[in-house]
This record gives sequence, structure tokens and C-alpha cells, in this order.
Amino acid sequence: MSGFIGRLIQVGISKETQRGTAVAVPTFWVDKMNVNIENKPEIVIDESDIGRVEDSIEGKIVLEGAEGEIAGKVLDKSFGLLLSAAIGSESTTLVETTVTKHTFSVKNDAQHPSLTIEVKNPNEQLAYALAMLETLEIRAEVGKYVEYTAAFKAKKGVTGTGTPSYTDENNFIAKHLTLKMADTIAGLTAASAIPARSVTLRIIKNLERNNVFGSLNPADILNKQFGIEATIVLLHSGVVYKGYTGGKKAIRIDIKNTDATIGVAQNPQLTFDLAQAIFTAWEKTTGQGDLSMETITVKGTYKKTESKMLDCNLINLFVNAY
Repeated sequence: MSGFIGRLIQVGISKETQRGTAVAVPTFWVDKMNVNIENKPEIVIDESDIGRVEDSIEGKIVLEGAEGEIAGKVLDKSFGLLLSAAIGSESTTLVETTVTKHTFSVKNDAQHPSLTIEVKNPNEQLAYALAMLETLEIRAEVGKYVEYTAAFKAKKGVTGTGTPSYTDENNFIAKHLTLKMADTIAGLTAASAIPARSVTLRIIKNLERNNVFGSLNPADILNKQFGIEATIVLLHSGVVYKGYTGGKKAIRIDIKNTDATIGVAQNPQLTFDLAQAIFTAWEKTTGQGDLSMETITVKGTYKKTESKMLDCNLINLFVNAY
């Protein structure tokens, strides 16, 4: 049997209608930069002794499941499935006849939507049901595509049968991104853009498998507390942001592909609004021959007067709800 390169691995994703039951036909086969999802059985070694110096006499698989990551470019249609899995609740409105605005808000329970992830390589094709998103990281850096890494936990993979078929989608680059801060969400639209060089947003789900009697696979995989962090890097040109440490601001990350028109006069767009971000750390670099840069770290928190932590909107040509 010959080997293969990573480019030959293909990955499809879909939202499950029956939680934990694999979807036969993926909604999207996605452009990926890396995928590494594998079965991860837990094995217990029997260390009983029978009068011998050998340290064990057998072992058994006691738990089954899978975990791993998908990394790729943020695309305007398929990325909505990851947002649904990450954030939980969704509503849709028509912007134009064929253009839809998907609004995601934090689902206030421990059972966010599950996905089926199907991975095909030249040696095998496996579908991983009950795929729950553990972390979602979105990165934008000058001179690069806007990219993501999504980490999952899931049931053990079973044989998949989907046929890869790819959808034409729009992507985003750093040119398309605007970063703003204001005292409130309402003030973000009028706020000035911040000339940052990179921004990273991380959604953290704190998953826990619910393993019960009668099965090696988890009965469910549940999210616990929902967290958001962000890191911003920009040229150090003053002490304004240093003075924010310990303070609070609303933050907007607006990614709008003005190079692509959808519908009559719309653009693919992804927006994150943090209602209240606490500035938790600030540091600067001071390399002898380098420009001094500053790195700002914030943690998103629930703002009681806004009744929210996060607003997230995605505008695209996917007319159905995710």
C-alpha cells in the first residue's frame, strides 16, 4: 500500500438533526489547511499480580471517542456551521432576496449544537458523530488570509460514505478587517478604526464527556462555561492602551469582503461584537533593531445592562438557518 500526502485528506461537516447520529451527506466539504481528527481510546492496564515480577497481565479499552482539529481559511458559507457549534443559538433575516444575515447568540445551556465531521483519506473514510466544538480560534494578520482552528471532541469514528463536492465560497484577508473600541456597543459604529497588525479571538467551551454504563462511547458531550478571549498586536506609539489595563470597553471585529458582491449590493461579512471586554494584560517588545510593538489581552464578560456577552453576525448567500 502506498502512502499519501496531507493534501489528499478531505473533510466534510454538517449539523446533526438527531444528536449523536451521523449525518450521511455532509452539508459542506471545506477547504482546509490541516485536519487531524482521530479515535482516541482510553485503555486501562491490569496491574494485578500472579506471583510474577512482570508489571501487568492484560489491558482493556474502557472508553472510546475521538478528538482533533480542523484548520483553514474563514469562508463565508461553511464557517456558519462552526459558529453555530461554537455559540449555540441562531436567527436569520433576509437582507435581500438571496442574501441572509445569520445572527448568533450564546445558547444559555450545556447542550450546544453537535456536528458530524467526515474525514476521507486514500486509506479510509470515517464519520465522527456528536462532534462538539471545544475551542474556536479566529486569526487575522496583515498579509494573510483570515484563518481559524477548531478543536473538537466526538464519538468514535464509523465508516462514512459521503462523496466530496465543494461549494464556491468567498474568503477574507486582513485588508477586509476593521477593529474598533468604544465604551458601549452602541458607540462602536462611530468609533475610529484601530491600526492593529493582528488580532486573535478565541471561544472556549470547556467540554466534558458524559460517559455512562452500557457503552464505551459517551452518551453525550456537554459544554460547560462559555469564555471569550482576544489578543491584539499593534505598533507601540503611546501609552493609551497601557492605561486601559483593568478597564472595560466594547470591542468590534468587523470582517467585510468589499471585493466580492453578493445579491445586488451586499458583501460577505462576519462581525463579532464583545459587549464588555476587560483589559487583562499589556506588554511591549523592545528589540534593539525592531519597532516596538504592544500586545493587548482582553477577556470578554457578560454585561448585565446589555444582557449579553457577544453579538455575532454572518452575511452570505446561504439562505437556510444552520
